[in-house]
Amino acid sequence: MNWIDQKFNLLVDKIRKESEEEVFSHIRDRFLEIPIEIQLSLEDYFEKFPYWGKLKKEEGVFEELYLRCASIKKHIDDFVWLYEQLEDYRSKKVLYSILNNWYDFDFETLGSASEHNYSHYFDLDVIQAGKEEVFVDLGAYTGDTILDYLNQYGVNQYQSIYCYEITDKSFDILKKNLSYYPNIHFLKKAVSNQKGTLYFQKSIVDDSANMIAEDKESEGDIIEAVTLDDDIEEKISLIKMDIEGSEEKAILGAKRHIVEEHPKLLISVYHNHEDIWKLPRMIKELWKGYHLRLRYYGNHIFPTEIVLFATEN
Repeated sequence: MNWIDQKFNLLVDKIRKESEEEVFSHIRDRFLEIPIEIQLSLEDYFEKFPYWGKLKKEEGVFEELYLRCASIKKHIDDFVWLYEQLEDYRSKKVLYSILNNWYDFDFETLGSASEHNYSHYFDLDVIQAGKEEVFVDLGAYTGDTILDYLNQYGVNQYQSIYCYEITDKSFDILKKNLSYYPNIHFLKKAVSNQKGTLYFQKSIVDDSANMIAEDKESEGDIIEAVTLDDDIEEKISLIKMDIEGSEEKAILGAKRHIVEEHPKLLISVYHNHEDIWKLPRMIKELWKGYHLRLRYYGNHIFPTEIVLFATEN
């Protein structure tokens, strides 16, 4: 048993022995102990990116802390299940670092778990690519991930690439950035669990954080929704998802591709307090042969940019 196993087991034992009220009190007390500038930074961050809940100490609002407490306490067995499923030491360190950051505001271990060897999504020790690759990028933004892929593996290491993006400005830049390359399909559509109409919700911070919703928020924000199973006929070998909390529905809408073709999956699992264990369970239920890993590309203060790798080996 290595030191990460030991620390993870000690943390799990502690959480199991505490009541939900005790877990919340511990998290709140630890928040109040960190430097005031970090408190304010977190409050500002959760205001700008409302995935995780509100946090306003002066107003007595600790919703984000309540939600992380509920996830930790109610789903500790799911965290243990995921830890036992993970294939390598790096992944287990990532999961322990995230859980201990949520519980104890541990910045040091989280910072040390961040990936610096490879670019976002493309860990060359895990993800291989070849000339027959059919790559689907959900949340293609301006083409940054595709350009990383081409830099990592080569401009001739794919058969076709599908780029889904819902934001007009980002979509235009996406097409411009990738117009030189052949067999790239640009699709201004939302990807979900069923065909229909969804509605565009613009982020106040950055176009990369724009979201979709089922309820209309303003005039002129209608977006076509499709499923990958209906929209792409050819066999898919690689899917990346970073779609601001819509990953669960997109996975359900790609069930046929996942069950029959077992594409490599690179899934963002940080847009709420549950996806980190919930999406791995969904994927393993679709096909038990997947091997799971976690990689972390965020900062040392609060864990975002967490990617689940699901591969055949």
